[in-house]
Amino acid sequence: MPDGLAPVSGLEAALAATPSARSLGEASLGDKGVILSVTGRTGAAEAVDAEELERRLLEMGFVEGARVEVLHEGLFGRDPIAVRVDDSRVALRRREASAVSVLFDGNQS
Repeated sequence: MPDGLAPVSGLEAALAATPSARSLGEASLGDKGVILSVTGRTGAAEAVDAEELERRLLEMGFVEGARVEVLHEGLFGRDPIAVRVDDSRVALRRREASAVSVLFDGNQS
C-alpha cells in the first residue's frame, strides 16, 4: 500500500465511515444500538485468551444483530456496566465490553 498504510478490513471501514459506531466499552448510560461484531480482542492484557472471551460473550447473547442498551454504570470509574442484550440483562467490565462493536442509534455520545 502507498505511504505504508495497512489494508482496512470491511468492519474497520464500516466503523470509520459511521461516526456512531464504536465499542460497547466506550458507551455511556442510556446508549442504545445494534451489535456489529464480537471479536474477543479488547486491546488489553486479559486473563483469558481472545477465543475464550469471544465464546463467553456469544454464550451471554452478544451476537451480531442483537439490540443493546446500557442500563447502569458502576459508581467508581463507571465500571462495571449493566447492559440489556435483547431480552436479557448482563453485567460486565468495560474491558470485556470493548470486544463488542456496536452501531449506536442517532446522536448519542
